[in-house]
Amino acid sequence: MIPVENIADWRGQEVVDPNGEKLGKLDEVYYDGETDEPAFAAVKTGLVSKSLTLVPLLRASVGRDYVRVDRRKAVFKKAPSFDTDTELTLDDEAKTYEHYSLDYTPAGAGARRLAKR
Repeated sequence: MIPVENIADWRGQEVVDPNGEKLGKLDEVYYDGETDEPAFAAVKTGLVSKSLTLVPLLRASVGRDYVRVDRRKAVFKKAPSFDTDTELTLDDEAKTYEHYSLDYTPAGAGARRLAKR
């Protein structure tokens, strides 16, 4: 495995947990607006009613055809998920940070911290 250099190039690839269990496909990358660094992978899950679940990219690595994240499938499955056709809200963002026990401060008055590119 190698460290991730440009995670956006891995869209469409499988996302797996530290044990290699599949979480879903990498759909989008959310960047931290303050640091301009990739912060979360939006993983598309479900066969019929597709949804997105965010998972932190901290300590992520890539293999030949997958992205490995540093969160176990059991934790990922309990994370908040979002409809693929809606925009992430400030509340959704805060709940995601809280679920993964990450420090969270909004970008400003009513502004989200995360943004897709």
